[in-house]
Amino acid sequence: MSKEEMIKEAVEDAKKAAAAQEIEENCEENAKAEEAETAEEHTEEAGEETSEEKEEKKGFFKKKNKKDKKDEKIEELTDRLTRQMAEFDNFRKRTEKEKTQMYEVGAKSVVEKILPVVDNFERGLAAVPEEQKEDPFVQGMEKIYKQMMTTFEEIGVKPIEAVGKEFDPDFHNAVMHVEDEELGENIVAEEFLKGYMYRDSVVRHSMVKVAN
Repeated sequence: MSKEEMIKEAVEDAKKAAAAQEIEENCEENAKAEEAETAEEHTEEAGEETSEEKEEKKGFFKKKNKKDKKDEKIEELTDRLTRQMAEFDNFRKRTEKEKTQMYEVGAKSVVEKILPVVDNFERGLAAVPEEQKEDPFVQGMEKIYKQMMTTFEEIGVKPIEAVGKEFDPDFHNAVMHVEDEELGENIVAEEFLKGYMYRDSVVRHSMVKVAN
């Protein structure tokens, strides 16, 4: 090979080496650029995710602060049920009270109708002469009278005390007045018709004579 050919070949080799080096440098620059672009994209994505997380957190706290529709409905139904239970309890108490009052009114009405029979027993027994009190018929009437008074006492009926007591318009009905130095002022001197009470209410007032 001549000297000129050797120089020409060396020049060609040098050109090829320079071109190869240039290509390699361009590849490295492109790779770096791609890496930088990828890192930038990741950074932007990370920033977007952070913003989304913040929005989600805001939404979460908003949901926490604002009651759910189901919870509101449950509270509404619970309040309605509580009100209805209170109304029902008041209705039950009112009904029981009305039943008790109706029972007492009915019982007083029955007792009031029986009292004239008791009065006739007392008048009849008081009119029996002393010598006839041992008569079996009279003793039988006395037993019936005592049984009736015992039954009255068991159901809550009791006579009103009158003679010797201070006159009380809530229990006594004054039909006569008398002056008597032996008795105090406003004292019941005599009872004409016995009064009766059923539990705490008056069935019939005592008809009395009041002294002074």
